[in-house]
Amino acid sequence: MASLGQTAASMRSRQHHDIDEKPSLYNAGAHIDSSSDAVRGKSAKLYSSSSATTHSTGLGLGIGAQPGASAAATNVVSSKEYRIIAALLVVALIVRMRKLGQPSSVVFDEVHFGGFASKYIHGRFFMDVHPPLAKLLITLAAWLGGFNGDFDFKDIGREYLHGKDTPVPYVMMRSLNALLGVATVPLAYLTLRGLSLRASTATLGAIFVLFDNALTTQSRLILLDSILVFFTALTVYFWVAFCNEEKRAPFSARWWALLSLTGLSLGAVASSKWVGLFTIATIGISVIAQLWEHLGDVRQPVRVVARHFCARALCLITLPILVYLVTFAIHLGLLWRSGEGDPFMSSAFQHTLHGHYMQDTYADVALGSTVSIKHLNTQGGYLHSHVATYPAGSQQQQITLYPHLDDNNDWLIVKAPGPEDPAAKLDDKGHPLRPEDEVTRFHQPPIRYLTHGMEIRLIHKNTDKRLHSHDTNRPPVTESDYQNEVTAYGFPGFGGDANDNFHVEIVAGDKSDPPSSTRVRSLRTHFRLRHTLTGCYLFSHKVTLPDWGFGQQEVTCNKNPTMPNSLWYVETNSHPLLDPEAHNDMVNYRRPTFLERFWELQAVMWETNAGLTDRHAYDSRPQTWPMLKRGINFWTKDHRQIYLIGNPIVWWGAFFSVLAYFGARGLLLLRAQRGYNDLKDSRVRFYDQTCGFLALGWSLHYLPFFLMNRQLFLHHYLPALYFSILLLAVIFDFSTSTLRPRFRLIAGVVVTVVVLAGFARYTPLTYGSDWTLAACEKARWRKGWDFNCAEFPKELVEFKNFPPSVQTVEWAEGKNQKVGGGLNATQEAGVAAEPGRHAFDQVPVRAMQSSAVEAIQHLKDGLQHDLDYVKEKVGLGGKEKEAVKVEDPVAAGKAADPAGLDQQQIEQVMLEGTAEVVGAAVGSSTVAAPKTEPSQQAVADKHADEEANEAADVVKADREGLAKDV
Repeated sequence: MASLGQTAASMRSRQHHDIDEKPSLYNAGAHIDSSSDAVRGKSAKLYSSSSATTHSTGLGLGIGAQPGASAAATNVVSSKEYRIIAALLVVALIVRMRKLGQPSSVVFDEVHFGGFASKYIHGRFFMDVHPPLAKLLITLAAWLGGFNGDFDFKDIGREYLHGKDTPVPYVMMRSLNALLGVATVPLAYLTLRGLSLRASTATLGAIFVLFDNALTTQSRLILLDSILVFFTALTVYFWVAFCNEEKRAPFSARWWALLSLTGLSLGAVASSKWVGLFTIATIGISVIAQLWEHLGDVRQPVRVVARHFCARALCLITLPILVYLVTFAIHLGLLWRSGEGDPFMSSAFQHTLHGHYMQDTYADVALGSTVSIKHLNTQGGYLHSHVATYPAGSQQQQITLYPHLDDNNDWLIVKAPGPEDPAAKLDDKGHPLRPEDEVTRFHQPPIRYLTHGMEIRLIHKNTDKRLHSHDTNRPPVTESDYQNEVTAYGFPGFGGDANDNFHVEIVAGDKSDPPSSTRVRSLRTHFRLRHTLTGCYLFSHKVTLPDWGFGQQEVTCNKNPTMPNSLWYVETNSHPLLDPEAHNDMVNYRRPTFLERFWELQAVMWETNAGLTDRHAYDSRPQTWPMLKRGINFWTKDHRQIYLIGNPIVWWGAFFSVLAYFGARGLLLLRAQRGYNDLKDSRVRFYDQTCGFLALGWSLHYLPFFLMNRQLFLHHYLPALYFSILLLAVIFDFSTSTLRPRFRLIAGVVVTVVVLAGFARYTPLTYGSDWTLAACEKARWRKGWDFNCAEFPKELVEFKNFPPSVQTVEWAEGKNQKVGGGLNATQEAGVAAEPGRHAFDQVPVRAMQSSAVEAIQHLKDGLQHDLDYVKEKVGLGGKEKEAVKVEDPVAAGKAADPAGLDQQQIEQVMLEGTAEVVGAAVGSSTVAAPKTEPSQQAVADKHADEEANEAADVVKADREGLAKDV
């Protein structure tokens, strides 16, 4: 890059010859003497209303008007330029809207964002790591298109136009992104004109945005990034327009309007994705520099400076916050029913959702109470047990946290034997015998409330075994010396031992409920359970058990626990001596306010986002993005492919322009240190400040990703790309500023042709069009571009033998085959496109627990074992076997296959457990399976023992019980 100082004089000498700098382009009818030294000496900075001549000492936080243009005329677009903008819009509509219905099946993250629209329409709560505005706009487009929400978008390649719950107005949904992608093109033009660049330069910058393959791909699908880039571009445009208006007429009506629009746009970009916070940082730094300049203008009274500060605080802080809050208010208002996102939230949050409401429960907890105990910190669920045992260690009955309502969460509280109690009787093996009134004696007056320091035992109601710990075995997964195994232990007639004893330690009560600080009260008291013999505390953390533990959360006894992970509370409580008519207190979860729900949701989103660290087949790191080392396979089907890849001419040119500016800026600093006065030249200062502002935006939208350990993709670079494209246009303007207009025009045409050639080469991957093997291989300029050329045929005529890219109902009915049912070579090889992982694809760090699908899978995996177990217990004979009709236990397991449930049923599972849903699925099957349940095998065991001589009744009861137990 030539020295900015050495070219300034020649640039000035040729300035009046450039047709793009005619006065009409800046101020219609105003004569501007481009040769005037007085005018050239002014630096109309973007961030300063003062005409005092200063120069930037940093990256350049503002942009000056070009010499030769008056400050008042900046950002004025001539009538002739509207023809250019109209032409750009027409071409953008063709590029972005072309073949918008192709392909007619789900592509990449349409799995998620289309699915969110379905959940919004049905009102089912979900969790996602992104703010809701972009998803709400997609939902609005779907609703306007008549979408009923029944299509679940769950599989890439699933057809929109035929099959169950179709057709889907996917073209309408994609049109939203496409139109915003179209609007980004004129915004790029107007922004460059607002930065005082020539009309030809602004046109070239808009062409760079228009003919980028990555921006085109993102704007043609039901994704968020096109919406994000649009709001980023809109924010920058409004800010540039505002700064130009500030030079003309501060505090005018237009000034206030543009400042307010900037604030609203900031709120919109932050409400679409959190990457929008980088846009807020870009504008925020410019505002600080702007206010600093106002403070340094001694001609302005302090009162005026204060007005400038208050106006920006109101419009650029308050307005964005209001927009952000309003989007979440709409989000929470639409999602009024329980859904698959429930387990991510606190119990109080969940109980604000329809379908998850809990009946009032008794406040006072006493000896003899039947309670469900919930873990406070991880939201992992209820203290739970079932007849399954640990495969190692003591091999005693498992203790876990389970997220769903279930009668295996019920525990009886009894007092541990003390010195005042009579000695327990022993059996012939020396084991203490269970007193007949171990529980019932606490059901006689007077009632004995559970207080701080009381020593108790917890008896699992369904299996009649006691919560138990010992220091001879480590936990099954966390094999730490300071953590002990926790089990449920006992056998018929066993009266328990000292390893069953726990002390209650009340940690905190509710300030509005004073008794909760001295005795345990449901939902109000947080307490710990300390093991009497070992001194460890009942504990759970963000660790799940393997398949043998059904993916449920591990429970241990920790000698040195963190306080939050050792806190518990009673959720439900019943006792024979408690009666509403006796004026016993009844309590329920307190309904959180909107702000409480809002802040909880922000915390869950943040922690979930940080926890998305798993590798993805197409993830990438930031250092690979500017040089476009690798793309993302979005969709592969029927020998066509959509692969996210940018126009290499645009991407590489944009990145080199960033490097060129930083290199030139470093050279200017070195020259300034040696006494050169380059930065005092008005034209050098103009380009420095213009490039500096755009380079700042690029840096703030790109460099923070290096600090993130989460899963990242190429599309995270798109907002930074937008700034670098604008910078590329400025660098082109500087590089050609000494040329005559004719040669500048030729240079612009050459660059446009090269960009068009780069765009055209990769359009088959952008639009999912027909392509050949040879053309594909020829287009692979880098080894990292892993689109699968083997998927394409040798000749285009071969596509006549393949299904069309848009598979209509008429086409599907005309084919005697299963449409889209087969896998391509790419998919068979295990490299098919998969969507990016989002919050609900895995349990968040804060809420590790089994999901609905895991619960169903648990049922499926355990079905054969339980069938064999029950048959062995009840001794099924020939007739009974015929009645049960179990010829293939694996086939019976298919009745509980998650693939056999639709989306609504899976969401039901999240609310009600697998009981009702799987019961209905199995009830409709020809397999009459005995009762089984992944986390409640105790029920099958109990029934088998009690009714071993009545096989037919047991089979009938077990069959009916499948709809009750999970």
